[in-house]
Amino acid sequence: MKAANLAPCLMAMLLCTACEQLPIARKAPPPPPPASTAAKPAEQPRPTPIAAHDISLAGTCRRTEDDGFREDAVMRVVSNDVKSLKWKLWVSKRGTCQFDLADFKQVQKTPHIVLEATDGTQCKLLIWQDPRRVTLAHANCQQRCTPGIYEQAWPVLFNPRNGDCAEIR
Repeated sequence: MKAANLAPCLMAMLLCTACEQLPIARKAPPPPPPASTAAKPAEQPRPTPIAAHDISLAGTCRRTEDDGFREDAVMRVVSNDVKSLKWKLWVSKRGTCQFDLADFKQVQKTPHIVLEATDGTQCKLLIWQDPRRVTLAHANCQQRCTPGIYEQAWPVLFNPRNGDCAEIR
């Protein structure tokens, strides 16, 4: 073959090869694995939400723990309507938090009870029941506590069968 004839043949081969490669080049490469999966340990399954319960409770929980934490909570709930609530807790001798139903309005009944502060502070009281206890907890209520103790202000737990303080252990 002459060199003049070889150039068009080479050009045709190159074009033909490019044409065959084109469909492969159009395929999207598989997505790379997320970068975080290699660094993260295996994720635990999320806990299932607590099932909604019709809460009716006449509860009184007054106790003092060995570490000085003390609570005095009285709450009456009838078919998920909060009828009365007074709760004061002490974090050792460092300070207190105090909640009174007169300062809240009930805004939700199920799947758990929510009370919102009427003063616009975003403070909420949450009440829910699991098989072992009825929990009364607070969220965003720093202004109702002595400064510096809010992180140690734990929820109060009632025994759903008799309204007394629930066992913590």
